[in-house]
Amino acid sequence: MPKVPSGADEAVPLDIRVGLISQSPVTAFWPGRNVLCRNQEGSVIPAQQLGKTIAGSSQREIHCSGGPVQINQQRYLGDISLLKDQRDWIAVISLDLETYVASVVGAEMPSEWHQEALKAQAVAARSYALAHLARPASTAYHLGDTTRWQVFSGETSTTHASRSATWQTRGIVLSYDGGIVESLYASTAQVSAEAHGHLGASMSQTGAQHLALQGRPFNAILGRYYAGASLARLKRHDQ
Repeated sequence: MPKVPSGADEAVPLDIRVGLISQSPVTAFWPGRNVLCRNQEGSVIPAQQLGKTIAGSSQREIHCSGGPVQINQQRYLGDISLLKDQRDWIAVISLDLETYVASVVGAEMPSEWHQEALKAQAVAARSYALAHLARPASTAYHLGDTTRWQVFSGETSTTHASRSATWQTRGIVLSYDGGIVESLYASTAQVSAEAHGHLGASMSQTGAQHLALQGRPFNAILGRYYAGASLARLKRHDQ
């Protein structure tokens, strides 16, 4: 069973950029009251002109910050960049890693499941994200928001239970030989074996729930699926 690392439990501030692939193309964009949007030259775009700008402008980039936005039917908290390729706009959100993890936990695992299973999911999601900070999917974002990576649905999938599991494991990641484990997982053992069997260790989410119901803590659950890995805590460079 990997030992839960001791030491300071203050969250290390890290931002991650997520490509909102599931919301491409962007057909509707509503900024919150305090959101400020600028074009690539830095000029402010009035809120009432955003729809027109997205629909037919020659602009290639729009950057928005300062509050929540709604993209198509999803609500997000974070700084948003709208980037236009040859035809369509894609949205990229930049947000705090722990805020991201809380959304992933709620999207990837039912929030009514056992808290220890949710905590195992939080560590796995955080480790997977950290691996992509080091090896980004593209120059624009670290990873996408679909099952190709791990599902992220912004505020829609963030719940009290997912926040709690994230907070209780804040900064904890899976490590092997001093590196971050790209902690793969899938819904069941069968799917996990079919999807990731050739890649190595992978957690069954339903298996994690069964173990939690048997009284296993999150570190024991992770040890069951990621043999040989240890738990490490992210630290600031000055610590």
